[in-house]
Amino acid sequence: MTSTTTDILGAYTRRADPFSAVVDRVPDDGWDRPSPCEGWNARDVLAHVVTSQRQFLAQRGFDATTAHPLDIDDPAGHATDPRAAWHAHDERMRELLADPSVTGHEYDGVFGRTTVGQSIVAFHGFDLVVHRWDLAAAAGLDERLTDDELDMVERSADGFGEHLYDDGVCGPAVPVADDAERQERMLARLGRRTPANA
Repeated sequence: MTSTTTDILGAYTRRADPFSAVVDRVPDDGWDRPSPCEGWNARDVLAHVVTSQRQFLAQRGFDATTAHPLDIDDPAGHATDPRAAWHAHDERMRELLADPSVTGHEYDGVFGRTTVGQSIVAFHGFDLVVHRWDLAAAAGLDERLTDDELDMVERSADGFGEHLYDDGVCGPAVPVADDAERQERMLARLGRRTPANA
């Protein structure tokens, strides 16, 4: 692997490992609980993460589907075993991101010329962090984002500009107290209500 490919895979791994840890902590009866994403339950959040990564790669000629029999491919877009489906997908993503022909593949994105690897780190890495919190909130888990993760989310939100509130990205920002902690302020910016600002 080139150093660039190693960097991309490492960046993905740093976001995917904590996401996996939350997926594994969601109780069996937690997948149908409502999430902070309006109209979505925890299962929907996971389906979104997997299908958005697959669709992004498929549009650039790379197949991220897996042979897992409980995949997120039923008519409703849901896996009967969400944990197994996620881990199969995650393994496939790591295989793809170890390949420099995948990570270095260039294309014209919304913000100009970029690569598959850069988009996985920037946009899909953002998704892995934010939706990790969404999954945890749906399951009643207290998930804390690190300062590094909050830095990344803040940079990403700044970089998205007006596109942050495009359909399918984030809902409108919600009010938050002046003395709210950093994580609560950032989540409110992304349209998420926490117990403190509900």
